[in-house]
Amino acid sequence: MVLELHVWGPAFGLPSIDPQCLATIAYFALAVPAKRAGSGGDGGREEEWVLVADSDPGKVPTNELPALWTGTRWISRFRNIVQYLCQYSGNEWNLDRWMGKRERADCIAFSSFLESHGQPLVDLSLYVSSENYNSATAPAFASLLQWPNQWIIPPQLRDAAKKRTDYLGLSSLDLDAMEEEERQKSRDPTSAVGQIPKSLLRRPPPTVSGLLGKTAQQNRIRLEGTTAAFVAPLEELLGRKGFLLADEIPSSLDCLALGYLSLAVVPELKYSWLRDAIQSQSARLATYVDRLRKRCFGAERVDVGMAFCENEQQQRQQSSLPWRVPERMSAGSMGLRVLEGVADSLPIVKELRASQRLQRRGEETAAGEEQELVAAVAKAQRREVYTSIVTVLAGIGLFVSYLLHSGVVTIGVPVEQEEDENEQQTEEEREEESPSERQSQTQSHLGAAGAILGI
Repeated sequence: MVLELHVWGPAFGLPSIDPQCLATIAYFALAVPAKRAGSGGDGGREEEWVLVADSDPGKVPTNELPALWTGTRWISRFRNIVQYLCQYSGNEWNLDRWMGKRERADCIAFSSFLESHGQPLVDLSLYVSSENYNSATAPAFASLLQWPNQWIIPPQLRDAAKKRTDYLGLSSLDLDAMEEEERQKSRDPTSAVGQIPKSLLRRPPPTVSGLLGKTAQQNRIRLEGTTAAFVAPLEELLGRKGFLLADEIPSSLDCLALGYLSLAVVPELKYSWLRDAIQSQSARLATYVDRLRKRCFGAERVDVGMAFCENEQQQRQQSSLPWRVPERMSAGSMGLRVLEGVADSLPIVKELRASQRLQRRGEETAAGEEQELVAAVAKAQRREVYTSIVTVLAGIGLFVSYLLHSGVVTIGVPVEQEEDENEQQTEEEREEESPSERQSQTQSHLGAAGAILGI
């Protein structure tokens, strides 16, 4: 059986644009042999695993990458994949099997530290920053994704990154939102700016470059402080060793560190505050990332074409990673992605789908306490969604009942239909009258008309 590792595709000279995917690729490169004895065409050996850069999380039940296809089921997220590899290989592919209690405790603690502190920095650098997103991140996704994902997925990823970094108070990096906010303030008649006549406004309207120059100095101090809080513990842990926990033996912690630090150091961005801060604060850590990147991903920069090269021999000459060309998306899959994008844009439906994915993620987790915790969170989310639905329906019912009670809306026969029925009833009554009655009524009407006209 060949294991298929599905990831977000290459970008910035790295084999993936996502830190968790990079960490998983690094773990495979260090722990899993590229070939095994068998009936393959390459000297009687066949691949143990392949790397598929389909960049399509819609294939996975949890809707997230990286994901490992075992031939029977999907396994997503770095920790779950590592645990499966250890069980599948009988602990042979376990990079952490040499650890004692102290090293294992450090591995768990610093793994959580990397995910909780490294992800916000990557989010700010690649997604929240308008300059970096528009000039580097969005074009990178455009070269990876097929239609319609190239229009649906990048905005979703950016919105998620903004939500994850709200607590840092650095939303001013998003110059697009700042510029739109300034426009709304200038159009708002209740604001002070909106009440000043245009003839008295001497300063020109704010521009993107002006906003950047105004906020860059304010953000720089906070960004450097946030980066220092992330770099200092890792630099202290690394010390003079070759790896984070040992001098000569890499671990799963090194793979996770490579995933986040490589996206901080390697990309050449227009606003490279994160790379500059890491290189100035810890040159040793930057050197460690470069050395480990070459060992796991190869000395040459990974090009997008390597992941989609159909010539296997040429692909093997270009890259040390076992790339496999992803399948083209069918017309049915395209339609399904469009429907899923529409569903995720609806508030209540979006929350229901998110809780379902979280529940599937909990089912994948092998650890008992973590699985129970994820299941409890998913259940609480579903309860909140159902409460919102009941509240909305109750509000609509009260509003409709108020309209009926106040007479604004009536339930009955429409006015036009009622008038038609009245006219039909009058004609029937006229037909039922006798000829003498109709003649007397006609004479009385003529007599009244003559009196009015004076005849």
